[in-house]
Amino acid sequence: MTAPSTFGLSSEARNLHWLLTNLVEEVPGIQSVAVVSSDGLLLLSSDPGRNDEARQAGSGKPAGPRGSSADLATIVSGIGSLTVGAAKLMESGGVKHTMVAMEEGSLFVMSISDGSLLGVHGSADCDMSVVAYHMALFVGRAGHVLTPELRSELRQSLESESAGSGR
Repeated sequence: MTAPSTFGLSSEARNLHWLLTNLVEEVPGIQSVAVVSSDGLLLLSSDPGRNDEARQAGSGKPAGPRGSSADLATIVSGIGSLTVGAAKLMESGGVKHTMVAMEEGSLFVMSISDGSLLGVHGSADCDMSVVAYHMALFVGRAGHVLTPELRSELRQSLESESAGSGR
């Protein structure tokens, strides 16, 4: 993982970046991670070099390689919306987490307390229970600090990163 620049960010934003980096580096089998706001915007990514792709989704340009965090953010937002709708129709309360097991990988989506979502793309050989456990730790640590002000700061950070790269 290429660490994003955290210069100039608040201590809460730097802590979230650290938590995300720690999640990716400490848990075997994680390929990419994205934190998506309740309105579907990418807030944090394990793949900061591809954050621009999340903002260029409708521009006709290639969306990037499969499995990038930008692609993951789009998928997480869609699955989150679908499962929330299903839970409402079934009158079963809020959605806590969703897991999709595929032949060559796994997808995990977990709710964060403010309506944001944590999405993880795992390899085929990842230990799903270990990934889910570490995701729950991330959510527990990040949920109480992900305020509207912090979400705004994270979005502005992504936008300034994009402007700095000339895109």
